[in-house]
Amino acid sequence: MAKVELSFVIPAFNEEDSIEFALLSIDELAKENVAPYEIVVVDDGSEDRTFSNASKYANRNGHVKVITYPTNLGKGYAVKTGFMQATGEVVVFADSDMDIDFNVIPEYVNALKHADIVIASKWHPYSLANLSLSRKILSHGFNILTRIFTGAKLKDTQVGLKAMKKSVFNGIFKKLCVKRYAFDVELLTLAKFYGLKVVEMPVKLKLNKKFKLNELVKMFLDLLGIAYRLRITHWYQRTYAGN
Repeated sequence: MAKVELSFVIPAFNEEDSIEFALLSIDELAKENVAPYEIVVVDDGSEDRTFSNASKYANRNGHVKVITYPTNLGKGYAVKTGFMQATGEVVVFADSDMDIDFNVIPEYVNALKHADIVIASKWHPYSLANLSLSRKILSHGFNILTRIFTGAKLKDTQVGLKAMKKSVFNGIFKKLCVKRYAFDVELLTLAKFYGLKVVEMPVKLKLNKKFKLNELVKMFLDLLGIAYRLRITHWYQRTYAGN
């Protein structure tokens, strides 16, 4: 088998209804690319048949491997686990709930010719984003707080589709502390600190799920933790100096 050039990392928690369709969609897209590829599914301690369904698909497809662990530890932890297991020079993260149209992925990979990381932004002028008013308010509010606490001047950090160069981000991923939803903020804060080129690109998505209050609180606490390590203890700066 040729050396893998393109890795897809798919974090999944309780996605038994969508995981096989997500894998099929990505697999079909990847086959159109001439580069050898792999799909790394990380089952984040699901309580349903996510692992079983993903494993069934993997048994029929040699490009797919499934990683699992017994306890739900968070999307950030799952993405980090998958990234460290990925072997391709280009790594694409994609949510498994099928809220995002994956057809833009080839454009993201191509854009890495002129960037270190390409991220989906629902506020890009060419994006087609279907989301509730409450989602819009929460997204803008969280983005304002992110800008204040981290200085990252991005319109959106939270969409579950990103492509990056693995060799550039290997060291950064080893430093990531956030295990849940705000891991994107930490990742992009460190990308800014390291002077990497971040490009925001349009996306087509539909978000109907409501955030739970405890999830919002955890995201805010994670954001405070990032700001504390960045501005108070200068932990990121000290670990950077130790490289």
